[in-house]
Amino acid sequence: MVNTDDSHSEAEAGQGSDRDRRAQLVDAAVDHVVAHGIGDLSLRRLGAAIGVSHRMLIHYFGSKERLLVEIVRTSERRQRELLSRLRLEPGLSPADAARQLWQQLTDPRLAGQERLFFEICGQALRGRPEAVPVLEGLVTDWLEPLVAAEVDAGAEPAAARNRARLGLATVRGLLLDLLATGDRAGVDAAMEEFLRLYYGSE
Repeated sequence: MVNTDDSHSEAEAGQGSDRDRRAQLVDAAVDHVVAHGIGDLSLRRLGAAIGVSHRMLIHYFGSKERLLVEIVRTSERRQRELLSRLRLEPGLSPADAARQLWQQLTDPRLAGQERLFFEICGQALRGRPEAVPVLEGLVTDWLEPLVAAEVDAGAEPAAARNRARLGLATVRGLLLDLLATGDRAGVDAAMEEFLRLYYGSE
């Protein structure tokens, strides 16, 4: 007789192992994209670069497009984690934390990653089914930590949410400006002006 409790536990363990392996593959893919860009990356080349077959990538993600969505979402999560670490650094003002994050986001080596972000978002907004999941949490995942930081700095909750949304939209807009124009000096100057208005004299 089969012990259904044991079978259920084994199934959950298998699912957990699959989730862990999937997360490992996404992290490896993000690291590869950060180091080498997207270019005309295929699942076969990506798999070879991170040590798995393209069939395994299809097994875990279903398609190249779904993997690219996960790369974008993981990149976004890493950026939020970086901002959280910067905000905890002793003696680092909120404006300086924002500057350091901006420098990271605009590193020329990450240009391909940023282009991928806007490309996948564009596909999702056009309703392409495999890209649509990227819209989940695209704004809300950022608002929670940003609002918390604003409230900690003394802002009222409603104002904190407005400020957080404004900050997020400004950063993304200037990133798009940089990709479209290549005007690094102009975009950096615009960010400095925004930080002056946003944080006052910091």
